[in-house]
Amino acid sequence: MPQLSQNEKEIIIFHGIFTVLCLVLLSTLSFLPVGIRLLLVVVLYNTALPVWGMARGYTDWIHLWMFVFVLSMFQVFPDWFLSAQLNILVFPEDGLFKFGTVSGYMAGLWSIPMFLIIYAGERFSERISVMAGYGAAGTVALIIFGGSEETLWVLPSWSAQNVMMIDHMAIYIIIPEIILGISALFYYQYIKEKPHWVKIPSAFLVMLLYLGSAAFFYFLFEKIIKFA
Repeated sequence: MPQLSQNEKEIIIFHGIFTVLCLVLLSTLSFLPVGIRLLLVVVLYNTALPVWGMARGYTDWIHLWMFVFVLSMFQVFPDWFLSAQLNILVFPEDGLFKFGTVSGYMAGLWSIPMFLIIYAGERFSERISVMAGYGAAGTVALIIFGGSEETLWVLPSWSAQNVMMIDHMAIYIIIPEIILGISALFYYQYIKEKPHWVKIPSAFLVMLLYLGSAAFFYFLFEKIIKFA
């Protein structure tokens, strides 16, 4: 395996620093409602990452961040559908405004995992092969989203309900989350050299694919397999 590039080393450094600051914010500001603390985490990430990228001349960071930030805003719709229509996702009262039933910080929170997923997929595509890139994106998506479902309910943040579970992980959403990682990488690789406005419809299509797959696999697991 080739040595890490400076770009890759700084991605690791940035996210290491961010993780420490995130833990500090969430623990030391316990007097604030959890929704406010999570909003601060989201604002920190979506401010610091592009600033670091611009300061270091990493235009790939900026382009990728722009795509995942737009995607993150669109991801409010699947969360809203799952919580308001299917009643299988719940966002407890957390002291922050909501988009319908979805906590406000979610409009920017998705950008954190999606940046890492696509970045990993890009690097594996360049170093090994396109298929390796898709495999990396799907694997990282499974690890990050699975880990989130197992931990974020403690804060408390969002959590699944009224569905088949493995511990705190909803079974129906596992495949859609892998699809999300792979499809986001696919669309980003197609549009990254195109004008910035193309990121908007591309992110919207990724969101629709995730929403549709989440609805399909919910129906498959909860209405067909569960009662077969």
